[in-house]
Amino acid sequence: RSEGGSGWFVNVQRGLAAKAEEARVAREAREAGKIYDAKKREWYFYKIEDELKEVEAELLESGAGGGGTSSASNSTHGPDKDERKVKDREYYDLLGVSTNADEGQIKKAYYKKARVCHPDKNPGDEEAKAKFQELGKAYQVLSDAQSRAAYDRDGKSETEDSDMAQNVDPFVFFNIMFGSSLVEPYVGELWIADQADSLMKDSAMAEPIDESLSDEEKQELMYQRYKEMKKGDELKQRKRQAKCAKNLLERVTPFVDGKVSMEDFVASCQEEALNIAKGAYGELYTITMGWAILVSAEEFIGFKTSFLGLGGHVARTKQNASGFGANMKLIGAGLKAVGAGSKAMVEAENMQKRAEETGEQLDASAAAEMAEALDDTLPTFLEFAWAVNKKDIQSTLKSVCKKLFNDSSGANTKELRLKRAEAVRIFGREFLTIGKLTQKTKPSSGKMDADDIKARVEVAARTTMAKAQGQELSEEDHELMIRLAKQMSMDAKRQTPQGHSEGNNDDAPSS
Repeated sequence: RSEGGSGWFVNVQRGLAAKAEEARVAREAREAGKIYDAKKREWYFYKIEDELKEVEAELLESGAGGGGTSSASNSTHGPDKDERKVKDREYYDLLGVSTNADEGQIKKAYYKKARVCHPDKNPGDEEAKAKFQELGKAYQVLSDAQSRAAYDRDGKSETEDSDMAQNVDPFVFFNIMFGSSLVEPYVGELWIADQADSLMKDSAMAEPIDESLSDEEKQELMYQRYKEMKKGDELKQRKRQAKCAKNLLERVTPFVDGKVSMEDFVASCQEEALNIAKGAYGELYTITMGWAILVSAEEFIGFKTSFLGLGGHVARTKQNASGFGANMKLIGAGLKAVGAGSKAMVEAENMQKRAEETGEQLDASAAAEMAEALDDTLPTFLEFAWAVNKKDIQSTLKSVCKKLFNDSSGANTKELRLKRAEAVRIFGREFLTIGKLTQKTKPSSGKMDADDIKARVEVAARTTMAKAQGQELSEEDHELMIRLAKQMSMDAKRQTPQGHSEGNNDDAPSS
């Protein structure tokens, strides 16, 4: 018994010693700037560039990135033993890239060749115009992970030309709806646009299932497809966060390195925030981004510098409270959107039912009333869409800042990382300040009526069609087109009541 008790005591001592050693290693690793990989069970120096390469490789390997490997060849096509086998390589040959080419190489090759045969540089040259359109088609297929994977597997679709004509680019569409192009370097492509893009494209979930399979086998197949799709979404989000972290790091590095003074850095942040705040939802973007970035920086600095990390805990509490508030607003906006949509549909169905019962067709006045009821719901749905965007931006920037603060490239000392965090804090503070000031001066801050929304929808549709034809429009073009579309809509509205009164005039001659 005494020997058994002694053995138990020795085991406890060993366990405590192991825990103490584990705590010591963890403390030293954190002090050195390392982070812990739970899967590999090891501490390591994190680098944004390494994660980008790793995610690119995983995306390609999983098929979500078009297949292949991350070590894409820079050479043009030829007898290359490392070329990845695909069903059809016409688009790769057209762009002059390897079948292993990554996203950046494809984009670079497209722009290089498209500049040469652009219609503006070759007026009246139908051959150059046709080549430009073919390049655009090839780039549109190969630049998208899902369409590239389908092309690699099945080759060109028989309905590809009609698909291209009907294609609407969700990323362009939502950029115009919410004016997000200026903030894309810091928040990436909006989650709502990515989900719309996935729904519009043929995904693995939509592929037919062999009917000879049993119900259990079908369920297992669907489950595996869902897992692959979810993994692809997670990888794309990681890539988005890492790219944004890289962009934010590059933005603050000149100040951190002492190449830009405090005064000039603050002025540049203010100028950038003002430029963003001018656009659609600009003040909401700068407020949302500024708050998320500022609090993330305060949390990091607080944990590193304050007594027992109290400053970090305070910042984290603020962040959690803001997240809870965003969730409540999202739920509220969602309920409002559902309620407004249901009400409008009930009114429309009642009008239709009355027309069917009386045997009369809806007159112009009733049709206008129905359209107006549906129009009234548009701001509510847009409010819900913005609530989704806000939640997405906040959560994305939280991860972006964490990656930036953990990045060890050129910042292995605690002092340098704190300086980076301070630069990020200044950046966030100035964005938040400019956003709040702009919000006070804008008469209809963050609000759009039905005419605004319909004008943006119209311009977004035109822009996506123009892009499919190889034409690029600037932000200034978008805003001008939106103003013109809204003006035309208002002019048409002013004329409509006159038309109705003439039609209802008892003295008017009958036809």
